Amino acid sequence: MSNNTFVKIIRWSKSAAGVSIIITILVAVFAAINSGPYLLVNTIVTGGMLALVATGLTLMLGVLNIAMFAHGEFFMIGSLTAFYVFTPISNYISNNPDSFIALIGPLVAIVAAAVAGAVSGIIAEKLVFGPLRKRSTDNWVMNSFLLTVGVSVLLVNLHQLIFGADFKGIVGYWSGMPVSIADVYISRDRAMAFVIAAVIVAVFWYFMTYTRTGMSIRAVSQDITGAQIVGIDIGKIVLLTISLSCALSAVAGGSLLFMYPSYPTVGLEPLYMAWFVVILSGLGNILGAVAGAFMVALLKAVTVEYVGAGWDFVVPSALIMVILIVKPSGIFGSDVRGALDK
Repeated sequence: MSNNTFVKIIRWSKSAAGVSIIITILVAVFAAINSGPYLLVNTIVTGGMLALVATGLTLMLGVLNIAMFAHGEFFMIGSLTAFYVFTPISNYISNNPDSFIALIGPLVAIVAAAVAGAVSGIIAEKLVFGPLRKRSTDNWVMNSFLLTVGVSVLLVNLHQLIFGADFKGIVGYWSGMPVSIADVYISRDRAMAFVIAAVIVAVFWYFMTYTRTGMSIRAVSQDITGAQIVGIDIGKIVLLTISLSCALSAVAGGSLLFMYPSYPTVGLEPLYMAWFVVILSGLGNILGAVAGAFMVALLKAVTVEYVGAGWDFVVPSALIMVILIVKPSGIFGSDVRGALDK
């Protein structure tokens, strides 16, 4: 190892991001030794899906400067879509347990949730954000914030009016024996939820880093005027960004239907947790949001284990307050100018 590399490692370890990651690893090791590996496995599964929701929220902030307080409702749209798509599939599987549909049926429901989320995002852009963008340039953050709150209230009440307020959930997507990880048995649904989250995050990172469209999104997040000068179609990028953001949240809702049955306000908890992640990692920092998701998931799991279930939002909220006071840009925020750009 060269001296320059060693110096960089020392500097990183002393930074806010380095210290936070080291503390997180130490807490995870302590929790796994003291309470068993189940807590760590549960953190990984929950953190993977939280990363999807937080990444979509960060994308809206980093590229479009929209504080999306209706993001949880797209989680709800994903769970609702997955429920209605998977219910007839589940009935078929119960009569034909050995069919190929038993394997791919859940994936069909989750893909349908993603499509529903993307289409809902496009509709929101065409009917809500697009008209505002044309008519209002001043006070954009406040106006868009108020619009997202209005969209949230509208979608919650539409769910209750059309589909009712009862819980719509499933026992599980995939049947079979639990998967053993580090002598901890977890359901196939939880294992698949993590695999789905990991694959989507990896594909999304590749898309944002190496594809022309991903680079265009990053260019718009950094300098919209410069992006227009080089010929980037801003309208298409905005539409794609919103649809991707909403699709990510909807995928999480569809994938976690076995944990979060669909009802009007099911997206409230994922929304709160996603905002914890965004504030912790830094506004507009997509890579930081992924790391922050696992930090928040671990913090929540440790809080429930050692303090009590009623404190699972209190402790993260207190931590966020401290971070805002000490480092308002977030623990990863100072290293990032725009989406994925250091």
